[in-house]
Amino acid sequence: MSSNTLTTNTIAVVAHAAGDLRIEQIELSAPDVDEARIAIAYGGICGSDLHYWSHGAAGESILKAPMILGHEIVGTVIQAAADGTGPAAGTKVAVHPATPNGTGEPYPEDRPNLSPGCTYLGSAARYPHTEGAFAREVNLPARMLRELPEGLSLRDAALAEPAAVAWHAVSRAGDVAGKKALVIGAGPIGALAVAVLKRAGAAEIIAVDMHEKPLAIATQLGATSTLRADDQEAISAVNADVVIEASGNYRGLASAVRGATRGGRVVMVGLLPTGEQPALISIAITRELELVGSFRFNDEIDQVISALADGSLNIAAAVTHEFPVAKSLEAFETAKDSSTSGKVLLEFLSE
Repeated sequence: MSSNTLTTNTIAVVAHAAGDLRIEQIELSAPDVDEARIAIAYGGICGSDLHYWSHGAAGESILKAPMILGHEIVGTVIQAAADGTGPAAGTKVAVHPATPNGTGEPYPEDRPNLSPGCTYLGSAARYPHTEGAFAREVNLPARMLRELPEGLSLRDAALAEPAAVAWHAVSRAGDVAGKKALVIGAGPIGALAVAVLKRAGAAEIIAVDMHEKPLAIATQLGATSTLRADDQEAISAVNADVVIEASGNYRGLASAVRGATRGGRVVMVGLLPTGEQPALISIAITRELELVGSFRFNDEIDQVISALADGSLNIAAAVTHEFPVAKSLEAFETAKDSSTSGKVLLEFLSE
């Protein structure tokens, strides 16, 4: 891998259009003064990556030009930022992929994840698109980098970003210690939410999914029991104090409302499709439920990294497959099948 400041070429995973995913050489320019050059080690395939590949869009974010995918990444600094900010060369880092940015519209200053102009690595929300980091080498703003503590490997930190999404969702539920929690959808975010709930002291954690594989993963991560998504009678009988809705499906949201106890809180982290969605609002009203949104995260990634380092957060079981970048298409095909996979990692170290 090159560590000079000149323009160089590197291998990247690029979405060109729906169904058109390519592993190709791209030109990597010299980093800006506030950017470090990172040798990427691992990248987790996110649902948004799958949507760009499968549909050419993720919600209302539509591909208008080829875009490098990927925002769940860890790697090693091979060239520190020239302005002296950020970690030194040789430092292992996780990455916070957001760039908060105001547009004049109001938002809470202590919640930059809600800034209307916020950009995210590997996002087509704006044009020109914000390139992602599924590449052997990338230039990233030093402020995005989070140094890994001694003893925490890149492989063990590979899920820091999605775990931060789950951590933020659980924080939106309030104090869960000693409470009964219901997690609807045991895909990667739901499974990670189970692990975070366990660490936070939830007394009972019930995971719900359509498939046995994600339910088995959720059990490994701390679920005390599981239910099939089609068992609505059992879900309605849960009476959970807090519910994490991670399916991103209106049927999952209906299950979340049915499974919540009177006066309970439902945290909606699964992103439903754009437009109007059916919802059991009458039940939410008569049970005085709190329906709370959860979007990305702020500084929770720092707490995740600390918890991974001290062993209090164990999320290894969430990873079910690992592919070298040369087999990215196979990796995406595997990640798309939630009945047989959890989190799928791309490995960029192999030549």
